Amino acid sequence: MTQIAILGFGTVGGGVAELIDLNRKAIESRLGEGLYVKRILDLRDFPGSPYADRITHDFEDILSDPEISIICETMGGKEPAYTFSRKALERGISVCTSNKELVAAHGPELLEIARKNGCNYLFEASVGGGIPIIRPMNTSMAPEDITSIMGILNGTTNYIMTRMEHAGIGFEEALKEAQEKGYAERNPEADVEGHDACRKIAILSSLMCGRTVRYEDVPCEGISSVTVNDFRYARAMQMAIKLLGTSKRDSEGNFFVRTAPYLVPASNPLHSVEDVFNAVYVHGNTVDDLMFYGRGAGKFPTASAVVSDVIDCARNPGHTLACKWEPEIMKLSDPAEEVFRYFVRLDKAEEKKAAAAYAGAMMLEAPEGVTGECALLTGPMTEKAFSEASAGLQVLSFIRMLG
Repeated sequence: MTQIAILGFGTVGGGVAELIDLNRKAIESRLGEGLYVKRILDLRDFPGSPYADRITHDFEDILSDPEISIICETMGGKEPAYTFSRKALERGISVCTSNKELVAAHGPELLEIARKNGCNYLFEASVGGGIPIIRPMNTSMAPEDITSIMGILNGTTNYIMTRMEHAGIGFEEALKEAQEKGYAERNPEADVEGHDACRKIAILSSLMCGRTVRYEDVPCEGISSVTVNDFRYARAMQMAIKLLGTSKRDSEGNFFVRTAPYLVPASNPLHSVEDVFNAVYVHGNTVDDLMFYGRGAGKFPTASAVVSDVIDCARNPGHTLACKWEPEIMKLSDPAEEVFRYFVRLDKAEEKKAAAAYAGAMMLEAPEGVTGECALLTGPMTEKAFSEASAGLQVLSFIRMLG
């Protein structure tokens, strides 16, 4: 029997304990033995819970228990999660986490501590909830030269944008719906301003190149400025608007990473990913295109990813699983040199001036319900050239088009 501890008994931590009990027979058949949650760290008590007798308020109770070999860190945030994870790894106790903020900030450091102490730091649940993507990148795609990753990495924003598209409601109303359904936090900034997706694409980019892509270096835009009129034009062009994390390396070695809303053509598989679902689209030089799709958040999908890491640790006691992610900082290419076509909405009075300002511009017919403005699709141009062309124009909004 492998004995584990859980740090943080919220939605995901509670899901880990429940899933282990619910799928006990399946876990035993695959692992060859059972998993048992011996200790749960939380500031609160849980009277009436079947796990009430396992609650502790002192991390030392877990750290000093010789029977606990694996910890599930589901606390969120950098501290005290970082300190607890580091101390556990230094003792040779493996840590499995869903904490994308901690992984993005300290991933290579904690991986190195795990290597030195013959244990594991695993983080499948930090990106994509229940979607397996970290493990496939480290194993199934190990022989590949991965040249691009793009994905819908945040279920909250995808739900909001799905509602805006199909119900024709504005951002604020769609956000309120998401909060009422429990998809969005009371303070939704990390989701709607793109920070959550940005951390996740930084993690995937780091695994893609084997060095550290700092999320602080990744240009990041959210969805709060996207309007109903943007969706009306997108629908007329047979496109969808999605918040994407994108990472790509071109033939000249330039490495661009970004989080932003994109116009996604109907021919792209990400076009049809809706509601709270996530998807990650990966290109390898020999395997070509792969897409990983599923529920990107929620109690059981995320808990399933955490427990899958626990099972890997339990199968490999004293052995550190391979994960190439070095602390060396990866220098990203200048985002101003990245090339896109841009969808641009402007005041109607700017129509002639805008047509002349943007190279290769294609003017768009206003869809039903849109008045007092004009819109166009530019030819391919760098971010720098687009900014220069837009200077002096009354731009209402712009969205990059996914190539």
